[in-house]
Amino acid sequence: MSKRSILAVPAGLGLLFAGSAPALAQTAAPTLNSGDTAWMLISSVIVLMMTVPGLALYYGGLLRRKNILAMLMQCFFATGLISVLWCVIGYSLAFTAGSGPLAPFVGGFSRFMLNGTGLNGLSGTIPETVFAMFQCTFAIITPVLILGGPADRLKFSSAMVFLGIWLIAVYCPVAHMVWGPGGFLMNAGVLDFAGGTVVHINSAVAGLVAAVMVGKRAGYGRDNMAPADLGYTFLGGALLWVGWFGFNAGSALTAGGQAGMAMINTHLATSAAVVSWTLVEWLTKGKPSLLGAVSGAVAGLVAITPACGFVGVPGALVIGLCAGAVCYWGVTGFKSMFNYDDALDVWGVHGMGGILGAMLTGVFALNEVGGHSGALEGNVHQLLLQAEGVVVTILYSGIASFIILKLIDITMGLRVSKEDESQGLDITQHGEVLQHLG
Repeated sequence: MSKRSILAVPAGLGLLFAGSAPALAQTAAPTLNSGDTAWMLISSVIVLMMTVPGLALYYGGLLRRKNILAMLMQCFFATGLISVLWCVIGYSLAFTAGSGPLAPFVGGFSRFMLNGTGLNGLSGTIPETVFAMFQCTFAIITPVLILGGPADRLKFSSAMVFLGIWLIAVYCPVAHMVWGPGGFLMNAGVLDFAGGTVVHINSAVAGLVAAVMVGKRAGYGRDNMAPADLGYTFLGGALLWVGWFGFNAGSALTAGGQAGMAMINTHLATSAAVVSWTLVEWLTKGKPSLLGAVSGAVAGLVAITPACGFVGVPGALVIGLCAGAVCYWGVTGFKSMFNYDDALDVWGVHGMGGILGAMLTGVFALNEVGGHSGALEGNVHQLLLQAEGVVVTILYSGIASFIILKLIDITMGLRVSKEDESQGLDITQHGEVLQHLG
């Protein structure tokens, strides 16, 4: 059995490449499938829902009352900003064939302003415009996840400049390396069905770097920084759980068996992580909390993302159970060990959950699930490939994010003033006050 057999035809998001004429020429001419198209339209809508309002509410409820509106504004404005940048240049850089020595690392400009997609343009069995829109929703939520790290003290203007530059300079190259035509990590054999590296590790590293560079919140470790409204967080978490079916099952890009497997795996892993996080918290703290249960759900969703279209049900169950326990330790023990202020635990949940999921994909991946007949694919060689994907993503995102943040800090400044931070970002950054919750 070839160690690369599961990727003979790249699964999930790697199936369809805009501007990859040589690859398409080797296969039958694509024809539009209305069922696939309908499913991908629905998937695009519910993945967008994950950011607005899902992630916005999830993050907003975790903050102090004086900063809730600021987080909602950051998420909402970033959705618009990133969408514009994606359609102008981001999609082309991520999903077209590049040229020269940089081709394995970034795409070209053939889809600038979505040129060439057209009314009748196809990407596999769906319109290329639908594929571009689906990918747009991924491009939106990934940078927005970063905002949880430096929350409560990052200037709005600096945050938006950072997210815009980061999308082009970090997200697009990583997406190309993992999913794009001729991508470096995809060609190496790294498995990532729906974004464990591209979305979660990538954003978590940037969020951690941003949190450390901006510095700890005033009063961190001394003042009460309990979430203002866990009702917001619960609602946001529930929307994330539902929307994630579009995120993971939609990544099959067809309304077929692999989408069904990704869906059941996603739900099972999430459910298992809710149980494991809650039980660990119950045993260690004496009481199970709603915050813990919702956090466990997100941890399970994150961990199963790279594996959902490659593993069977037993693998999904193990990944979910491990995710709840590991990410609980990530936001408690690991965070305390290194004493950093990642306000909304982007690294503890998305970073550690993403790494766990990426590595366990190498353990539990099955050829038969990935679209090929054969025995268990998970082996030492695949584990090494998965580790390669993790390390490359961490190093590139970490170094590039540091450089971008440093330049912004020098030119614009990253952090609000002490007075503004004390008053809250709602009033000082946006001139608005949340009158009541609920």
